[in-house]
Amino acid sequence: MIRPATAADVPVICNLIRALADYEKLLHLVELDESRLREHLFGATRYAEVLLAEEAGEVVGFALFFANYSTFLGQPGIYLEDLFVKPEQRGKRHGKALLAELARLAVERGCGRLEWSVLNWNEPAIRFYQTLGAEAMDEWTVYRLSGEPLEKLAQTIPFPQK
Repeated sequence: MIRPATAADVPVICNLIRALADYEKLLHLVELDESRLREHLFGATRYAEVLLAEEAGEVVGFALFFANYSTFLGQPGIYLEDLFVKPEQRGKRHGKALLAELARLAVERGCGRLEWSVLNWNEPAIRFYQTLGAEAMDEWTVYRLSGEPLEKLAQTIPFPQK
């Protein structure tokens, strides 16, 4: 079963995020705060949404996503930030069910695309996405500002403010 997460699911979502980070060998980078995640998912301004995959009443996977916008298409889109199914639950179509529900939401919301990133070494995920007809965007490179560089740029005023 695929369902939208509720505020009561935040501890489970945090555990799944940590499990994803561990799988991606990035657990050392996780600074996740449960109360902040609750606020961001269910507060006055909702920055993202989460779908949960359940089997026999147990949450076995999640998809965290948010809206983006394509200027070229002139349409909104959905960006899938994280997709994770517990390793012992893989091969049972939970990942495909999560993506299918995201695709349904994208179509229902008038979105022109569903996008996500995948680590280059994650061959099982890449093969899975290719079976769905997803295309790698080889001409694009993701850039990121965070931490000190982000703070430094935020303090730069290139032109006088009115």
